Amino acid sequence: MSGVPQGTVLGPILFVLYINDLLSTINFSDGFSFADDTKLIGAIKGLPCVELLQEDLNSVIEWARNNNMELHEQKFEVVSYALNTSKTLRELPFYPANVEYRTPKGHKIAPQDTVRDLGVHVSGHRQWGPHIERTVQGARKMAAWTLSAFKDRSPTVMLTLYKSMVRPKLEYCCPVWNPTKVTEIQKLENVQRSFTNKISGCRELHYWERLKKLKLMSLQRRRERYCIIHVWKILQEEAPNDVGFTFKMHQRHGLKAEIPAVSKSAQLSVRSDYDSTFRVRAAQLFNLLPPELRSLTTLGSFKAGLGRFLEQYPDTPPVPGYTPQNDNSLLSWGRTHTMQLSRA
Repeated sequence: MSGVPQGTVLGPILFVLYINDLLSTINFSDGFSFADDTKLIGAIKGLPCVELLQEDLNSVIEWARNNNMELHEQKFEVVSYALNTSKTLRELPFYPANVEYRTPKGHKIAPQDTVRDLGVHVSGHRQWGPHIERTVQGARKMAAWTLSAFKDRSPTVMLTLYKSMVRPKLEYCCPVWNPTKVTEIQKLENVQRSFTNKISGCRELHYWERLKKLKLMSLQRRRERYCIIHVWKILQEEAPNDVGFTFKMHQRHGLKAEIPAVSKSAQLSVRSDYDSTFRVRAAQLFNLLPPELRSLTTLGSFKAGLGRFLEQYPDTPPVPGYTPQNDNSLLSWGRTHTMQLSRA
């Protein structure tokens, strides 16, 4: 309900300066802000933690009032991540379903299964299905509008429209939510598969053949490429290391990203989710590169070398009705290549 005039030069800078001390008011939780989007995160281990998180929320609202700002309290949301869903835990008073947070005005903060955080939908059950579903829906709508607005089906026009209008919707912030489930990979891939089927001269080709003819990568391969590039940027300090990457030089294998081990006492579902996170999979993908490629220090040369490296592996994403050799991940192709070398 507060803001700055759109299009001004000093507006965003003055706004950041104005709210820069907002998070200094909290004592218990971790606070994060991006422009006018702020969230508080706290580990709830008992009723005192619930009260402390409520106090931090009240402190943020009080800060806004003291600075002549008004927060839209009816739009506040809360999402909870329960690592244990046993019956015993569900009966405890601090279990998410039994806790109610309120604003000083008395507005109850609505608990949500899924919330939108900077364009990415995160869910309380630690799955990316809801975000992928919305991503696919948005891309299909854009593809339908593009195909209805332009009659030309030549490869040049169609690929230009696809790369500028449709594909960006399928790849926004994809290193964060990069799926490993075949069904989710297929949902995303089907958008590109359907669009390229409308291109002149491609209707009779199988999707894998179409990718080769149009010189396109599968969306799955592009997501893994983005993950690798981001790890390289973290290594070269061109991107913030906000997930705690560490690198170690090995005498035989060169510089490699360290992969932290998950606690053996963690639940099976937690360990499975952890193995699929960017922190783990991106490090594994980066370590798959040859040592001389990982040691490059300029982005242009690294991308060029990465492109040549990716050309070594087939790009056969999962397609309904076909049985590929593997799940098409670079990690799977890398294991196959290693096995072949061992046999040789």
